[in-house]
Amino acid sequence: MKTNMKIAVIGAGLIGSAAARHLALMGVDVTLIGPPEPETRANHSGVFASHYDEGRITRGLDPHPFWSRVSRASIARYAQIEAQSGIRFYTQAGSLMAGPKGSGPITSLLDVRDRDAITCDELTGQALRDRFPYFHFADDTLALFEPKDAGHISPRKLVAAQIAAGRRNGVLYRPTIVTGIDETGGQARLQTPSGALTFDRALVATGGFSDMLLGDQITIRVYARTAALMRLPEDEAQRLTHMPTLIYLKPNGEDPYMLPPIRYPDGHTYLKMGGDPQDVELSTAQDIQTWFRSDGSTEVGEMLVQMTRQRIPDLAIHSHHTIPCVTTYTDQNLPLIRPLSDHIYTAIGGNGRGAKNSDELGRLAALRIFDRDLPDDVAEYLD
Repeated sequence: MKTNMKIAVIGAGLIGSAAARHLALMGVDVTLIGPPEPETRANHSGVFASHYDEGRITRGLDPHPFWSRVSRASIARYAQIEAQSGIRFYTQAGSLMAGPKGSGPITSLLDVRDRDAITCDELTGQALRDRFPYFHFADDTLALFEPKDAGHISPRKLVAAQIAAGRRNGVLYRPTIVTGIDETGGQARLQTPSGALTFDRALVATGGFSDMLLGDQITIRVYARTAALMRLPEDEAQRLTHMPTLIYLKPNGEDPYMLPPIRYPDGHTYLKMGGDPQDVELSTAQDIQTWFRSDGSTEVGEMLVQMTRQRIPDLAIHSHHTIPCVTTYTDQNLPLIRPLSDHIYTAIGGNGRGAKNSDELGRLAALRIFDRDLPDDVAEYLD
């Protein structure tokens, strides 16, 4: 592929901004296109993204080999991205994954730990209670704690860091939307509100809104998600300063998650809890927009607060509210990093895991659109 090729990345979210940075490092003439976060969500009429938040769990442990590998590859580059951008987005708080001993999900985690030699502490009974005295667990709980290369990221700041680092390496960033895409004259032609743009190739990384551009060329499912943010008094936030992230793996496949106290842009400190009990599918772009303009599900929010109180019985909560999000799934629960045609490629489908490993997903997409081979340990899952 000629090195002076012009490539557009459509979607300035977690995966798209990462892909643009990696393409720039490869010496490609790359333009990143995507609107910024809306100032007022409730009356925004355009597209949204799911990175408008300050807390996502990051960890190496995952029962699926692909996701474990791309997670660890991304985590290994966090410091580099922070240094290139001057924006700090990662907190090494550690990650705790727990569940009933002998259950399927916990057994799978133990297999992953052994298979990939991931450093973590195995805790049960009194040792678990002594290590994390603020948590309440049933007596049959087994927990795996990753003390290093795990914790949480600010997805909002990670996107800002990717864009800043990308621009320092030559990425042209256009904060606008793309309303259409097609191939003409051996190029990819993009329609924007200010007119048409042409590129040699285009990478579509538009998450849940991908159907607006690609229609039935891909198959994705977009689900509504609600998270509860519990505002903590300052002394309570201080008490939980060393709290790790937590995912509790239930035998039925549910995996509610909790993040430690994080300071949000409003100046308050919140403990975040997520884990919808049901998948509510959003079938159209209008459905997704309506969901993002809402505050999520009040019913799910109350359930999450109760789950939090069960896990931290003496938690002091000043107040709480809910926020909306979406997750984009594919049929194989693997990202769609592939060509649709000679000039249009996709990088879509975080499958509920996209934030923490978005840098590696972006790098894989950059390799693919640049006609380079993917690493053997992930190629088998994407080819």
